[in-house]
Amino acid sequence: MYKKLALSLLAFAILLLTSLVSIALADDDDDCDERTGYQRVEVSGKGIHDFNTKLVHRSKRTETGLREISTETIDLSGDLEGRVLYQPKGVYDFVNRKLVNTGRQVFSGTVHGSRPVVLFDDEFRFEVDLDTGRVKGQVYLSQSLAGPKMRCEIEITDDGVPPVDNRTSSSYKGVCWIRKKDN
Repeated sequence: MYKKLALSLLAFAILLLTSLVSIALADDDDDCDERTGYQRVEVSGKGIHDFNTKLVHRSKRTETGLREISTETIDLSGDLEGRVLYQPKGVYDFVNRKLVNTGRQVFSGTVHGSRPVVLFDDEFRFEVDLDTGRVKGQVYLSQSLAGPKMRCEIEITDDGVPPVDNRTSSSYKGVCWIRKKDN
């Protein structure tokens, strides 16, 4: 009888523990998606990249081009209103006429009318065709540093229009998940 009771208690404890772990993981602020508690919103708009503010920290020639670390700013309008402080690690390949940017960036502003936020991204990737100027990129504003908890996944496109006054314009569209109780 004690054996059956002990096994029943053990099974109950395992069930309780797995339920508690599931609940704890389901409420993880860093993992916003379409779960209950987050509002999914489509976002779109424009970005102005001002190369006049670019600060080059390090530049090194390679066999095929150049590696560069800089700090730049991008002003966003539309569903994301604010400024991006962008620190790309640029790899210029002059043989294949391509630039790839990765690195870190911080967005400060509002998302779809939210309270002010600061969001961090260290997963972005941009590819630039050096012949046409066309840009394609993915941005993952995945870490909320201040303001409402949220996550945004955004695609950046640029039709390759030459810069005017050393500034370029790009379009963005994507999805943000905003925690409902924070908005």
